[in-house]
Amino acid sequence: MTRRIEYPLEERRKTPDDHGRQRTPHLTPEEYLAIERRSEIRSEYLDGEMFAMTGGSFQHSLIIGNVAGELRQQVRRRGCKVCPNDLRVRVPATGLYTYPDVVVVCGKPFLDDEHLDTLLNPTLIVEVLSLTTEAYDRGKKFEYYRMIESLSEYLLVAQDEPRVEHYLRQQDNRWLLTAVAGLEASITLPSVQCELALAEIYDQIEFSRQA
Repeated sequence: MTRRIEYPLEERRKTPDDHGRQRTPHLTPEEYLAIERRSEIRSEYLDGEMFAMTGGSFQHSLIIGNVAGELRQQVRRRGCKVCPNDLRVRVPATGLYTYPDVVVVCGKPFLDDEHLDTLLNPTLIVEVLSLTTEAYDRGKKFEYYRMIESLSEYLLVAQDEPRVEHYLRQQDNRWLLTAVAGLEASITLPSVQCELALAEIYDQIEFSRQA
């Protein structure tokens, strides 16, 4: 059964969840980028610290591939580009460097330096939730993402059931939440002019409570 809920998102400030990541000595952004570009392990960066990112499960990776594939099929002729989870994004207002699960950028991508590996102007960001990252993705990370002026939509995709939460920026800079559930449901993404069916997002997914 489809469940759809719509209401304006209230601003909430939450304590960031470092979800088990190891702290490192204080580093400048330039030092972080120099280390990161040589490393085989991806890390986020904020306030002088690097936070190593753990690898995702098979199911997590499959959902990312499904979402990226469906988006690419629909937006490639609209001047938009889809990048799965290897593209680094910087939030200039906070200095956060991070790797969203899926990023869509429409129009010309603005990249941070001559290395051309850090995006500044995402249009849509998708995060696939897990037990260790859900609080962070919903809370502090979304608070940071909302500071990106180009960002129009944010999508949270559950692993343990067919459920998607869609946040859409309004003209007054509030965010409207639409939540849908059930494999027969779909979600419309106005900024990239496409619609995602949950049956496609969760294609070949076997649900369990161990996501």
